Amino acid sequence: MKRTVIRVFALALALMLAFAAFSGVVCFAEGEDAATQTAQSAEENSNGTTARAVAAAACIAVVAAVGAISMGFAISKATDGISRQPEADGKIRTALMLGLVFIETAVIYALIVAILIIFVL
Repeated sequence: MKRTVIRVFALALALMLAFAAFSGVVCFAEGEDAATQTAQSAEENSNGTTARAVAAAACIAVVAAVGAISMGFAISKATDGISRQPEADGKIRTALMLGLVFIETAVIYALIVAILIIFVL
């Protein structure tokens, strides 16, 4: 049971952070191109803003979806474990809550990355 929760959390965290980093790199590269050009039109500036908004939205959307799927999988496995061994419900519930907290923390990190993409890059 613990190995399954750890594997689900590790997979979710890896996918979330990889996608958040990829979105940030893509948006940062576009920001560098815009910085090297001194004379930009208003249309080009709006395209950069649109690219940042799309990158941030995609980042948080994918991370939230992966987080929700991994949370559902962890809850399913915990419920299955409790039904098989009702006497171990306290330990299973504790491990489940700890895993859910870690997954939610990764989603919050992705939200912070999305905010940084919008306002900083």
